[in-house]
Amino acid sequence: MQNPKLLLASLILSSLAVFATGCSIPGVYKIDIQQGNVVTQDMIDQLRPGMTPRQVRFIMGSPLIMDTFHPNRWDYLYSFQAGGSRRRQERISLMFDNANQQLVGLTGDFMPGVSRDQEILGTGQSTTIVTPGEGEEPETAPEPGSLLEQLQKEIDEVEPAPVPVPEAL
Repeated sequence: MQNPKLLLASLILSSLAVFATGCSIPGVYKIDIQQGNVVTQDMIDQLRPGMTPRQVRFIMGSPLIMDTFHPNRWDYLYSFQAGGSRRRQERISLMFDNANQQLVGLTGDFMPGVSRDQEILGTGQSTTIVTPGEGEEPETAPEPGSLLEQLQKEIDEVEPAPVPVPEAL
């Protein structure tokens, strides 16, 4: 007959090994985790300068963060992590005017545009994109080998992203 202490120790050790690797065994289902406010591009496209906080709240929902020290800024955060993959996070901040309590700007991971409904109906305001360098006079070239030339080469290698600017109401 085998040693009962050795049999008990090997049984405990093997069960601990199975339980410890239980979280990383392939094929184990991992749930999707969603947190924050779901923000879509259609919601952003419905926002217009001059909207009241009540109108914005109707479109976007209640903000996740209303800072006490910056009451005119509303922050919407959304993070999603599909089971076993990396977390993806999106953020947008809306700014209101102090005096008129109207929407004056937004920053974050979304760009304003025309919503799908407005595009279909043809009632949306078009967004103009301002590209840098239009209507400017050419600059004189810096001296070869100078620091200014090196900086200019680094700047020229960077591709500028167009920034949409909504037309006036």
